[in-house]
Amino acid sequence: MELEFPGGRIRSWQAGDAPSLARHANNRNIWLQVRDRFPHPYTLGAAESWVALASAADPETQFAIEVNGEAAGGIGVFLQQDVERYSAEIGYWLGEAHWNRGITSAAVRRFTEYAFDRFGLCRLYANVFETNPGSCRVLERAGYQLEGRLRQSAVKDGQVLDGLLYAAVREFKG
Repeated sequence: MELEFPGGRIRSWQAGDAPSLARHANNRNIWLQVRDRFPHPYTLGAAESWVALASAADPETQFAIEVNGEAAGGIGVFLQQDVERYSAEIGYWLGEAHWNRGITSAAVRRFTEYAFDRFGLCRLYANVFETNPGSCRVLERAGYQLEGRLRQSAVKDGQVLDGLLYAAVREFKG
């Protein structure tokens, strides 16, 4: 899969991505804003494992954000099941060297269109820590709306945090 957007492209993970993935992902400022399954420190071994896992998935749901010819971030969906089977949680991150340039907003906007169409979804949502106003701006610029505050819904780095629930919806086509 490959999607162009202003500032980069979204594409499938490739075996040679592990060194740049480890370099960009091994950052405490990123780790503080993502789920604990995202390792810290982010080693080359962790990057190699992630690339292998994401590349082998069927359906493919996790992708690289490429900037200036290298994997500098990631974006993907976690498909839901049962009565929520037309919904998915979107997740994304970008290496700090590329922050504040509109790249993440453009990537999320483009990927949202793709995910709705590719997976037949009617709802995409993100749960953002209250300590991450940058990600809130990314989602708002990409057309997501704040639906609510999930009080004391997460513990990250020993701190209890509220989550902010954002969603983009479109008409259900069944």
